[in-house]
Amino acid sequence: MEENKKKKQKFRVSPVQLIPLSFLFTIAVGTFLLMLPFATAEGETTDYLTALFTATTSTCVTGLVVVDTYSHWSTAGQAIILLLAQIGGLGIVAVGSMIMIVGKRKFSFSERKLLGDSLNVEKNRGLFAFLTRIFKGTFLVEGIGAALYACAFVPAYGTARGIWYAIFQSVSAFCNAGMDIIGPNSMIDFNGSVYLMTITMLLIIFGGLGFVVWFDLVDGIRDGIRNRLNPYRILCHLSEHSKLVLTMTIVLLFGGAALILALEYNNAETLAEMSLPKKILNSLFQSVTFRTAGFASVPQDGLKESTCVAGCVLMFIGGSPVGTAGGVKTVTAFLVLTNAVHYVRGDKESVVFKRKVSREMMRKAAAVVFVSFGAIFVMLLLLMETGGIPLTDAMYEVVSAIGTVGLSRGLTPHLNTAGRVIIILSMNLGRIGPISLACFFTRDTDSRNRIRHAEGTFYVG
Repeated sequence: MEENKKKKQKFRVSPVQLIPLSFLFTIAVGTFLLMLPFATAEGETTDYLTALFTATTSTCVTGLVVVDTYSHWSTAGQAIILLLAQIGGLGIVAVGSMIMIVGKRKFSFSERKLLGDSLNVEKNRGLFAFLTRIFKGTFLVEGIGAALYACAFVPAYGTARGIWYAIFQSVSAFCNAGMDIIGPNSMIDFNGSVYLMTITMLLIIFGGLGFVVWFDLVDGIRDGIRNRLNPYRILCHLSEHSKLVLTMTIVLLFGGAALILALEYNNAETLAEMSLPKKILNSLFQSVTFRTAGFASVPQDGLKESTCVAGCVLMFIGGSPVGTAGGVKTVTAFLVLTNAVHYVRGDKESVVFKRKVSREMMRKAAAVVFVSFGAIFVMLLLLMETGGIPLTDAMYEVVSAIGTVGLSRGLTPHLNTAGRVIIILSMNLGRIGPISLACFFTRDTDSRNRIRHAEGTFYVG
């Protein structure tokens, strides 16, 4: 009996390990469905690797594609892709938990822990109410986005097709998936439309802000109206996390747009032939889409190498925690930077908005950045070894995959089998998270943490 108990404990899957497994299971199901004849458009064929790549890029809400989404897949195939993107954007565990809630099934403690881990929320209190708000808020924003898109797409493409295009575009933009079914040029054909570009940017930003910030803003505005507070006082009452996310979002979006405008202003392949207002609009859109969205309003292979390097930095940072975006996240990047600044200044504590940042949080941020950078370095070397890929194109592809961005300099469809496998692994790494994957293989940490060692002397720098 005791031996059986030990065996069960030994092979018991922890919540942290279930999260990667749930993504892999969803990708496997998606691959199977996309290989069925009804998922492919008439006259097209889908091999296993193409189906696997598409299922992965959809579930990981990346947007890199080896075949055109609008022409290769049937309406049923596009619906499967959209469903995978919706599940991946919300989080597979969150979707499964919501189904359990609707079915009125009780949750065990381990299931509560799993839900908290999947949402990246430390406290278990109010998890289900939080989850319900996520679904309601998501479908509300996506519904509004689809209605706004439909106002432009229905007159242009007809009622049925226009509505379908609007729904697909809205979900893809909000989930930061970056895929569309309008045509082969993403948003390039609409880069002069302030209306469509603005809707797309807002959906991307809302998805990337994170659900915690959403609800903090909604509650803050509601309380502000009730207590007749001015906008400044409402912002002051937000949590330190929301203040940091909003500050970082504004700085990265407008700072990135200014940098892109300066670098690409006279580039004949991107902005040079545009009017000044159109240049500003497309620079802002490129800055937004660099933050894990994947839509393109200018040819990505026409960008200068300096812009690509700056874009890789933005893709690496990504969006904000507990949202649909990828990357190491804005808060993580800021904590690593501020930790260095406070150390150089000789501060004993790292303080943000008059709140101390715990040492454990600083360690986690440093680990996420280091492991993510290491994953990019390894995947970049492997991709370049597949043969004949320029450094800039390879770096852009790998960072885009691990950051779950979906932008490419035209390389993705031309990857060989080894290259596609590398990008599939990169997308999984980016969505699951290198740290979560490391925890997947980690067992028995309690026994190691019980040991205390004497302090040693080491020299750094």
